[in-house]
Amino acid sequence: MPVPDVLRSLDTRLDSGLTEAEASERLAVVGANEIVERPPVPSWLMFLRQFTNTMIVVLLIAAVVTAVIGDLKDTIVIVGVVVLNASIGFTQEHRAEQAMAALRDMAAPFARVVRDGGVRSIPERELVPGDIVKLEAGDIVPSDARLADAPNLRVNEAALTGESVPVDKSIAPLDAPSAGALTDQLNMVFKGTSVTYGRAIAVVTTTGMDTALGRIASLLEAHRAPATPLQRRLAVLGRAIALGAVAICALVFAVGVASGEPATRMLLASVSLAVAAIPESLPAVVTISLALGAQRMARHHAIVRKLPAVETLGSVTVIATDKTGTLTQGRMLGERIWIDGHEWRVTGDGYSPDGAVESLTPSSIDAGTALYALGRAAVLCNDAALVPPVRLDDAWSVAGDPTEGALLALAEKLGVHDAALRRGHERLAEEPFDSARKRMTTFHATSSGRVLAMTKGALEAVTPTLAGTDPRSETKAVEYAAAGYRVLALAGSEHANLDAALRDAARGNTLYGLVALADPTRPEAAAAVSAAHRAGIRTIMITGDHPATARAIADRIGMRDGSAVMTGPELAAEPPHHLATHVNEISVYARTTAEQKLDIVEAWKATGAIVAMTGDGVNDAPALRLADIGIAMGVSGTEVSKEAADMVLADDNFATIVAAVREGRRIYDNVRRFVRYGLTGGSAEILVMMAAPFLGLPLALLPAQILWINLLTHGLPGLALGVERAEPDTMDRPPRPPDENIFGRGLWQRIVADGLVTATVALGLAVWQYRVGGPWQTMLFTSLALLQLGDALAVRSETASTFSLGFATNRFLLIAVLGTVGAQLTAIYLAPFRQLLTTEPLGITELITVLAASTATFWVIEARKLVRRRRA
Repeated sequence: MPVPDVLRSLDTRLDSGLTEAEASERLAVVGANEIVERPPVPSWLMFLRQFTNTMIVVLLIAAVVTAVIGDLKDTIVIVGVVVLNASIGFTQEHRAEQAMAALRDMAAPFARVVRDGGVRSIPERELVPGDIVKLEAGDIVPSDARLADAPNLRVNEAALTGESVPVDKSIAPLDAPSAGALTDQLNMVFKGTSVTYGRAIAVVTTTGMDTALGRIASLLEAHRAPATPLQRRLAVLGRAIALGAVAICALVFAVGVASGEPATRMLLASVSLAVAAIPESLPAVVTISLALGAQRMARHHAIVRKLPAVETLGSVTVIATDKTGTLTQGRMLGERIWIDGHEWRVTGDGYSPDGAVESLTPSSIDAGTALYALGRAAVLCNDAALVPPVRLDDAWSVAGDPTEGALLALAEKLGVHDAALRRGHERLAEEPFDSARKRMTTFHATSSGRVLAMTKGALEAVTPTLAGTDPRSETKAVEYAAAGYRVLALAGSEHANLDAALRDAARGNTLYGLVALADPTRPEAAAAVSAAHRAGIRTIMITGDHPATARAIADRIGMRDGSAVMTGPELAAEPPHHLATHVNEISVYARTTAEQKLDIVEAWKATGAIVAMTGDGVNDAPALRLADIGIAMGVSGTEVSKEAADMVLADDNFATIVAAVREGRRIYDNVRRFVRYGLTGGSAEILVMMAAPFLGLPLALLPAQILWINLLTHGLPGLALGVERAEPDTMDRPPRPPDENIFGRGLWQRIVADGLVTATVALGLAVWQYRVGGPWQTMLFTSLALLQLGDALAVRSETASTFSLGFATNRFLLIAVLGTVGAQLTAIYLAPFRQLLTTEPLGITELITVLAASTATFWVIEARKLVRRRRA
């Protein structure tokens, strides 16, 4: 709509604004201009919710049972694990609630508004539709508003739209097709964005939750973080263990009573066995593994805010990444120069003045003179300044517009020095960039008394000012733009005086050349994308930038692989839910809105994918929360995106994500190792207790002996498996299927097989010694414990031999195994423990026999791995 129509539709006046009475009436109708949060969950309820997990319920039952049978040590350990897990869960959920608070803090506290004909400062929450607000450089926009006057206005909308450079605004009405995407609404300003240049008068159109920022807040509230794959798998495991424990109690009790054992004794034994079958160390192993993994990731610049995110990375099948600062360096760089048919390549790092200029074509012109003229225009027609690093590890930065900073750095590389040139060429006047002219011109005094006019802008805007045109320049500009560059033309002319310069600067200029600028890709980005591909992970780009720029970056790092590029307007034109049918065909999305980012994540999740989403802006926050793992940028990210995310990248580097995926896979492998190890021992004890009566043995293990084995084997050795190193092929295999059970890929078969071997060896020793009158129960008791230690050493890898891994590569496990062996020997040789556990000392021959037999499970697993290696 034209501005007069906007004023009429909102019943307001540009010169006098609303009256206080009108504003009060409207405030009563539309409500305060603020981001509204839903009532927070009470802390006590949030804490109690942590105890509803099935595994936690199973552990609480186990704690009650161990307390009833008098095993207070196990009770204390189990209760400690439960409280630790509940505390961690409470802390993570409480942190997640801070995202909305960070979003609310983006608001401007006060706004300058025209009321009753005068300008006054009012609390931002009191703004209403129809208010006339005034904006200047440095202001935070207090509400969504239609621009009525906007000379030279530039607004930083990166936090809201992902647009990497400040947006030039105008007051002209838009074509209807352009009115949809925020990035194309050049005659609007939006709540929470900031004015970087110029000034404006604007008419408030929407406030509070009806603004673009408010709609994002609504999306953030509507989409809560989903359960992680590990949490879902452990919930299934917990339910299976709970049902198994009840069945075991009933079955062992029935078998024992049927064989003539006293009912009370069998009740105690069956309950003890059920407790032993529960790997109560599992939550501790998971928590410690996640915590240690988080520490390792922090050393590699990935800061974990929510512990389950560590393992979730190992499940990821799709990484949806932002472009600016993640795949690219987040700094503008002049990479190509074209002058009169000759081309140069520029090297260097961002805004640093260090670098080189390399000719790409044979030059028939005076290159030194031509490059100096271009560098002089780049410095003089410029309002920015380069800022040197404060510390050695800092980078050069720019004060002002990033594009102008890149031009200054380019000039320095050409030997044209900013400070010296500006001192000798005082600026006399300027014609600043505006949306109509689309170019900037500055006028400078020379030592000879003449005046230089320097112009920069898009080639199509500079061409009308030239004395003559060169078709080659237009061809080259199109070529650069297609390659994803931002192309600027630099031109100038010399005049007798300022009046002549002001009169003639729009004609008769000489084209000094074209500069192609880009945000360069990170050096490690292509290798990281390739590593993700080898690991079976699909990478896609979702950005607010121009499609040509996005396509060029994707092609440079090998992300696109011939797949399509889709823009936000194209996505908006599709029928709802149509995206899910062809989401696999698209690798790059450009000009996207916050709602569309949610749609893309939801479409991938509908295919069964585990999605990691990166982002830095407010518009990314809802998608960060909806994704299976949200990853925010630590350097460029807003507080809103960081609070909504599960992990923050301290270096904003895509390669860090790929390194974190490796860590996540290692952790999940270790959790599976512990599940295999813990349940193998539990299944062996169950088989022993059930088979013993049929082999003529009395009660095979006493309750105290069962709990002792449980305490030893599920203790330090189990925890030590949680710190095992990653296997060499960790990143050369595809992600596990999202719906895979924790027992998948043959794990439960190996648990049963290894449990059967362990039980068979232990029962064989017991039956033999029982028949010859030896210490059968002590040998059974000791062999069951030591056989499980051999299992712990062998399950460190699915395929690699323990001998090739080396026993010292997991020193914690080696110490834990040796310590457990020592504790078991104490149980059979020290009198107080013999009385507690009803054991008897073994002779040297009996001890050697037990030690030799206890390696059986280790050798069986090693033989199986050898067969697998040879088949492979």
